[in-house]
Amino acid sequence: MSMVKLTINGIPVEVPAGSTVLEAAREAGVRIPTLCYLKDINEIGACRMCLVEVKGARSLVTSCVYPVTEGMEVFTNTPAVQRSHKATLELLLSNHRKDCLSCPRSTDCELQALCREYGVDEYKYGKFDLKPDVDASAIHLIRDNSKCILCRRCVAVCRKSQFVGVIGPNDRGFDSHIGCSFDMPLAETSCIHCGQCIAVCPTGALTERDDTGKVWAAIADPSKHVVVGTAPSVRAQLGECFGMPVGTNVEGKMVTALRRLGFDKVFDVDTAADLTIMEEGTEFLHRLQNGGKLPMITSCSPGWVKFCETYYPDMIENLSSCKSPQGMFGAMVRTYYAEKHGIDPKDIVIVSIMPCTAKKFEVSREELSENGLPDIDVSLTTRELAAMIRKAGLMFTDLPDEEFDPFLGIASGAGHIFGATGGVMEAALRTVYEVVTGKPCDPIEFHDVRGTEAIKEAEYDLAGTKVRVAVTSGLSNAAKLLDRVKNGEAEYDFIEVMACPGGCVNGGGQPHQPGEVRNFTDLRADRAKALYSEDAAMTLRKSHENPIMKDLYDNYLGEPGGHKAHELLHTSYTRRNVY
Repeated sequence: MSMVKLTINGIPVEVPAGSTVLEAAREAGVRIPTLCYLKDINEIGACRMCLVEVKGARSLVTSCVYPVTEGMEVFTNTPAVQRSHKATLELLLSNHRKDCLSCPRSTDCELQALCREYGVDEYKYGKFDLKPDVDASAIHLIRDNSKCILCRRCVAVCRKSQFVGVIGPNDRGFDSHIGCSFDMPLAETSCIHCGQCIAVCPTGALTERDDTGKVWAAIADPSKHVVVGTAPSVRAQLGECFGMPVGTNVEGKMVTALRRLGFDKVFDVDTAADLTIMEEGTEFLHRLQNGGKLPMITSCSPGWVKFCETYYPDMIENLSSCKSPQGMFGAMVRTYYAEKHGIDPKDIVIVSIMPCTAKKFEVSREELSENGLPDIDVSLTTRELAAMIRKAGLMFTDLPDEEFDPFLGIASGAGHIFGATGGVMEAALRTVYEVVTGKPCDPIEFHDVRGTEAIKEAEYDLAGTKVRVAVTSGLSNAAKLLDRVKNGEAEYDFIEVMACPGGCVNGGGQPHQPGEVRNFTDLRADRAKALYSEDAAMTLRKSHENPIMKDLYDNYLGEPGGHKAHELLHTSYTRRNVY
C-alpha cells in the first residue's frame, strides 16, 4: 500500500494514499469538526464546518473531501479557521429554531455541542420568531424543518443505505428544505419506518414519535396489568445513553430500572426469539423437504417486511410467515400468560422496548392482533426507555443487577444474538442442524454468517442435503441480493435480511452517536460483541433446548408449526404500492 507523509499542525503523520485530510488529522490525534460528513455515505463538503488551512492553497479547504499529498502542511486551529467555524455556526443558527431547553436532543445535539465549543453568538444573524415547521404524519417519527441545518445526512442514508429515497432537498436558495416529493406528508410515501434518518440527524429536526406518555398512563392505572419485554440488542446499547462504553451489557441494571419504573412484570423478548426459531426452523424444514417456496426469507425485521411488500411484492411468498419476536412475545402474553394467571387480556397492557422505530409501525398492523386486541400495545425505542429512566430520577449506573421474571425470562444464547446481523441465521442453523442430523452441533458457532459485510454467503451439509444461505443488512444491500436471486445469478435456500445496516444493534431507535464516532468507530461490530460475548458465556445456547419452549409446546401450543402455533404465531403480508 502506497503511503503519504504530511504534517497536521506540525505533527508528522503517515497515511494511505487516497486518504482525506480529515482522516489524516484523526491519525494525528486531531479532531476536525463536521456536521454533514458521514463516511462512505455523505461525503459532500456541504456544511463547511471542516474547513482547514493547507499551505499553498488559495483558500480554506474542506478536509472531509480534500485528498492528502506528499509533504502537505495542514493547519486546523489557526485564527482564520476558528473565525470560519464560528461564522458558519452563527449562520446555521440564523434560521434554526432555538428551543434548546425543551428540544428532545438538548445536550445530545451535535450543533449545540459545537456552538458551545466555539462560543457563538446565537442571535448574531438570527430570527427570534421562528415557528415550528412540523410533519407529524408518520407513525414513527416527527420532522421539524425549523431545526434542520440542510446537512443532507438523512437524504443520503435514506437513498444510499436504505434504497427507498423518499426524502430529498426541495426548492432552492433561502427556500431550500428537506421533504418528500411535492412536499407530500411522509406518511403518504413508501417510507419503511426504519428510522435510520433519525439515527444520523445531528440536531432535533428528526426524532422518534414519543409514546412514553401512553406507558406512564398505563402504569398509573390500577386497573391495568402492565407487562414489558426488551429486545436482545437493547441491553447492549442502553448503557450508552448514560455515558457507559459502547458495547456494555447492562441487562441486570435494565431489569432493575424497569421494575422501579412500575412495570408489573419484566420479561425478555429473547425468549420469544427462541420461540421464533422453533417456528421458523420448522417452517424452513417443511419448505425444504416438501417443495415449498424457496429461498425462505426471515421476517423478524418490520422495516424489511414493509420493504419487501412495497418494492419486491413478487417475493412476499418467500417471506417466512412467522411473526417477529415482538409479535410472538405479545401473542403469548395476551393468551397463555393471561390464562395461566387468570387475567382478562383486555386488562393487560403489553409494552415492548425495541431498537427499532419500525416496531411502532408493526404494532399497528391488523395482521398482528387476536380477538380485536393487538399483540403489542406500545413499542418504545431504547432512547425512549432512557428518557423514562431519567424522568423517574433513577441513577442508572448505580442500580443493582436483577433478573427477568421467569415466565418469559429465560433465553438461550441463540436468542441473544438475534440483535446482530447473521444472528437469526446462526440461531436457526443451530437448531435445524441438530433436528436434521440428530447430532450435537459442534462447533456451535457459524462464523461464516457473522460480521458486518454487506452480503455473506455459506453452504452447509445437513445429513447429505446441501443448504445454501445468505445474510444481508441494509436495504440497498438487500435489493442487490434479491435482484441476483430474481435474475438467476444466485441460488439460496434460506436468507436473513435485516433492514438496518449491521442489524438491530444499529437500529433507528438506538442511542445517538455523533458523526465523529460513527465515522471512526465500528459501532455495529462493537455493539454486536456484547451479544456474542453473552452467548459464548452461556451453557444454554440452542433455542430448542430452552426449558420454556418445552413448557409452551407441551402445555399450550402443541407442536412447532401445529394448528394452534400457526394461529397465534404466524401472520400474512400485504402488497403495497410505491409512492
